[in-house]
Amino acid sequence: MSRLDPIVDGVRERLTDDSRSDASIIVGTMLAVYALYLLFGLGMGFNFNGQINALQRITFLTAVFAMAGLALNLQWGYTGLFNVGIAGFMAIGVYAMGIATAPVDPESASAVPGLGLPVPIGIGLGILAAAVAGLLISLPALRLKADYLAIVTLGFSEIIRLSFSSSTLTEFTVGGATMGTGGNSGLNLAGDPSKLVRTFYETGFGVAALDGISDGIIAAFASVGIERPVAVNLTYTVLVVGLLILVYFLIQRLGNSPFGRTLRAIREDEETTRALGKNTQLMKAKSFVIGCGLLGLAAIFWQGSRGLTTPDTYLIELTVFVWIVVIIGGTGSNTGTVLGAALFVSLLQEGPRFLRSVIQNTVDVPRAPASIGEAVGALGGGDPFPLVSYVFDQLAALQFVVLGFVLIVIVQQRPKGLMGHRKEPASTLDLTKPRPTSDSEGPGSEVPSDD
Repeated sequence: MSRLDPIVDGVRERLTDDSRSDASIIVGTMLAVYALYLLFGLGMGFNFNGQINALQRITFLTAVFAMAGLALNLQWGYTGLFNVGIAGFMAIGVYAMGIATAPVDPESASAVPGLGLPVPIGIGLGILAAAVAGLLISLPALRLKADYLAIVTLGFSEIIRLSFSSSTLTEFTVGGATMGTGGNSGLNLAGDPSKLVRTFYETGFGVAALDGISDGIIAAFASVGIERPVAVNLTYTVLVVGLLILVYFLIQRLGNSPFGRTLRAIREDEETTRALGKNTQLMKAKSFVIGCGLLGLAAIFWQGSRGLTTPDTYLIELTVFVWIVVIIGGTGSNTGTVLGAALFVSLLQEGPRFLRSVIQNTVDVPRAPASIGEAVGALGGGDPFPLVSYVFDQLAALQFVVLGFVLIVIVQQRPKGLMGHRKEPASTLDLTKPRPTSDSEGPGSEVPSDD
């Protein structure tokens, strides 16, 4: 038996235990979220398909926010790159996919023509466009640090959004091909990725075997009472969750590789890392490009599945939401990012809306007063309902107040997030305990323990 065998066995056992622990944390959190929304559904009087739709929506939003959060975690949590241009890179991915897949001769006169490429190629081009944009920005911007990089990426994001809304780019011709962004009216997404699922169920992509499989899946859903539209949405969500799992393991493998350990070294002390012979600019550029490509992927399967995209979708709020996901979970923790996405979506984004509907279905809430002064004044007379109804009426605006309050509490009480306290050593080997050896092995023959 080789002396390296105990080391290899110890590493394998350690990585397996960590992955099992992370998986159990994520699954447990999602089960708790599902239980909460099942109670919400009962309070709102949802039927079976309504309950499935609610759980599907929560799962879908959690998956896309988690994918975007993992991309940011690679840039910020691993490398220390303060990217505030998330919305801009997402917009590039979606618009590139939309332009690539739009028909050359659209049936509608108001629709903008495109290149007419197949949806899978359009998705690939969208991811590539976001990555290339990240590369172009990284060349000059990564020489900057901290808040200076944040200012550059924020400015880039706004430039992209305003460019897509410009009338100049509404429709233009390049090399004889006419295309455009649609301006403020937005761009119709003929290459909506969710159409892949609908095509699979409708025609099986023209393959008889796949058509039979799709019919069998629909029949299986129908046997448990799930209607066809709900089954299509559920299948698309399963596809997105599968992509999330792939992205998660990609980031995990990158983080545990020499590349990932170098990124963490750059985050902690770039000057020392450079003194050790590492090309820190190249490593940071690689991290930024990969992260931007993954942001494009998340946006394509999220915003790209809505059938229409507009520049106003990519405001600074979108960037803030993704940052909140990472902050809640803990920078540098991939498991924490997924947990942060689940908690953000279920409690902060969708939770207030569902809670409002439940209360309105169970309590006769009076009409909201015209101002906060009237609502608070009613408390003096012992009537709290005007204030409650005013809060419900202003829930969309107050939601941002709640988000700000939650951020303040997390930064003060848990600055490293839910999972950011977990240490990730530079070595994947457990070098803490030497293994006792027999005298016959001689001095210097100790190997690390796999305990």
